[in-house]
Amino acid sequence: MTPAARVEAAIVLLAEILGEPKAPADALASAFFRARRYIGASDRRAVSELVWKVLRSRRRLGWWLRPAEETARLLIGASLLLSGTSFEELGRVFSGARFGPGPLDGKEREALRRLEGQELVRPAMPDAVRFEVPDWLLPLLAARFGPALAAEMEALGQPAPLDLRVNLLRGSREDARAALAAEGIAAEPTPLSPWGLRVAERSGLVGGAAFRGGLVEIQDEGSQLVALPVGAAPGMRVADLCAGAGGKTLAMAMTMENRGHLVACDISQARLDEAVKRLRRAGVHNVERHLLTAGDKWAKRQREKFDAVLVDAPCTGTGTWRRHPDARGRLKPADLDELLARQSGILDMAAALVRKGGRLVYATCSLLAEENEAQVTGFLARHSGFAVVPFAAAWPVSAGPMPGEGPFLVLTPRGHGTDGFFAAVLERIAPERAREAGERRVNPLDGQGERWA
Repeated sequence: MTPAARVEAAIVLLAEILGEPKAPADALASAFFRARRYIGASDRRAVSELVWKVLRSRRRLGWWLRPAEETARLLIGASLLLSGTSFEELGRVFSGARFGPGPLDGKEREALRRLEGQELVRPAMPDAVRFEVPDWLLPLLAARFGPALAAEMEALGQPAPLDLRVNLLRGSREDARAALAAEGIAAEPTPLSPWGLRVAERSGLVGGAAFRGGLVEIQDEGSQLVALPVGAAPGMRVADLCAGAGGKTLAMAMTMENRGHLVACDISQARLDEAVKRLRRAGVHNVERHLLTAGDKWAKRQREKFDAVLVDAPCTGTGTWRRHPDARGRLKPADLDELLARQSGILDMAAALVRKGGRLVYATCSLLAEENEAQVTGFLARHSGFAVVPFAAAWPVSAGPMPGEGPFLVLTPRGHGTDGFFAAVLERIAPERAREAGERRVNPLDGQGERWA
């Protein structure tokens, strides 16, 4: 494709994304390229980069443009100009040449002309615009990060790396590196996960033997780390209560070496069906799927039967905005309120499943204390039979140094190069220990927020 044809394809894709604001941009992009298989890998990458650059800077671009000017053509044009393209060069792209975008009309030229020579970020921009966050969310993020807010938001606005988890049921990390190298894909060990590999690009990965044979799975390093403190081992009974498409289920089945009983639960049949494909590819056969439905008696029948339960809770997903920048604009205050209630309810359900001495791991891909530390505080107030296990005590020695300090796992793009993740390990304790814990229990948030940030 010519540079102009790439721009035209980016305009068409961006228009589809703007036209369906409730649909995830990555799903729309996948459908877009499936319908245009003639677009090669390098062109797909270039088109995607153009579109995602706009999505990552949507509020700042909107600050420069009037609301009526926020069309796909003008957003792409503004992004190019504010990245250093001259107005003359832009005119050659928007020339109406074959497969390229049509010429700029008078209003478009007027809107874009004033951007020539400017930079994307201006001191006059409000912080919420500069940081690309909803206005209502800025105070919560400011409370979470304090003086580190600007640096954390800058990291959250960068493209995410592509991480893989090696499936030890199929081979070692060195086996996976060698297999990928044979496919022309260079991979380096991730710094934190003992199973992780980081690759420079996705091109050719999913069609290669290493991926198709289940030796590697695409999974952010932070997501891999959440599975570690569950402590899922051979012979255990483990539940993944919000399994989704099975990313962490696969990781736990691996640490269980396919021995024991692992139940993957979700409220979506489609997500559980998608998990089946991944489980088969990975060679996993100790997993049972369970669809959670209204009035379901499964949880009552399974009371205190599990050695470990993972709650990878539905959340705002603020920690994944590097990958899903379009999600920033969809998040509303009512969404957070609804999610907080759901998280509490799922935690209460999970608590009943854990046997005495068993472990409950609560995790989110959120950066907000309201969804993380505050949920743990509320849970402990409701369930005196549980106590926090300091994360250092739950971290496997074989996994290497624990990332960070404090009683919980707290990961951020700036601090760790991962998506934003939170995880807390809670243990069901004996009644006498519960009484002792109640007498000396403190708020796990006290005095810790600044250090975790």
